[in-house]
Amino acid sequence: MNVILNRKSIRKYKDIKLSDDIVEELLRAGMQAPSAANEQPWEFVVLRDKEIMKKITEFHPYSKMLLNTNLAIVVCGDKGKEVLKDFWVQDCSAATENILLAAEDKGLGAVWLGVYPIEDIVDALKKLLSLPESVIPLSIIPVGYPNEQRETVSRFNKSRIHYNRW
Repeated sequence: MNVILNRKSIRKYKDIKLSDDIVEELLRAGMQAPSAANEQPWEFVVLRDKEIMKKITEFHPYSKMLLNTNLAIVVCGDKGKEVLKDFWVQDCSAATENILLAAEDKGLGAVWLGVYPIEDIVDALKKLLSLPESVIPLSIIPVGYPNEQRETVSRFNKSRIHYNRW
């Protein structure tokens, strides 16, 4: 529970490279997510190239933190693996959250940058990363050692809970 309750969006990172072992652990966490019909439709593009990350900031208006990180993970869904239509979005969202929680558990900072369903951003990212036609980018997760302190805020709200009926 501590990892879930302490997770926060971190947008500033120290200039320290994450090891390949840590990256693999984050990806393992992503692939451990639940998926409809066990499709596991996810694909991951690990970004370490600063020029690619800089180009993303030119078409994604909320991605400026990519300029000060050494790593980002693009979570994609492969519609070619679909058994149940469009559940890739839920499955890849679960994978994204798992990566965010794993980053928090390791003392890293990360933030979820939405890509899908904004067509202009989806198309630009597909082109930049040379993604196959069936692969759709859902999110980008910049990750790094935090270079900012953020307080965790409780989002629990009893008025949002309904039992049996609305």
